[in-house]
Amino acid sequence: QVQLVESGGGAVQPGGSLRLSCAASGRSSDRYVMGWFRQAPGKEREFVAAISSSGSNTHYADSVKGRFTISGDSAKNTIYLQMNSLKPEGRAVYYCVVTRYTWIRVAFTDESEYHYWGQGTQVTVSS
Repeated sequence: QVQLVESGGGAVQPGGSLRLSCAASGRSSDRYVMGWFRQAPGKEREFVAAISSSGSNTHYADSVKGRFTISGDSAKNTIYLQMNSLKPEGRAVYYCVVTRYTWIRVAFTDESEYHYWGQGTQVTVSS
């Protein structure tokens, strides 16, 4: 089992920045790929970004490329999502996710590929 605890959500104005954190605990052998999904009000959950366990590979949704950066600190078993130039459509609950699948195996955008989910952290973007 893997436990995930997100933090760092909050309210920000359009164009602002936030950094989300996700601390993982439990079976490290189950944490091949970690990432973030988000769910906006009235919409389906969507993939945001993913990072390999080594930190050497990252993948982003087109909607956040160039604005969001995913990173990891293996010593702290923590990943981060730096969100810059936030837009109102960035308002959502952000979920930290983990899959046991390897980098070359996982279908990043398919939420069913992810075996563990955090409780979510709310991000609000409004003026």
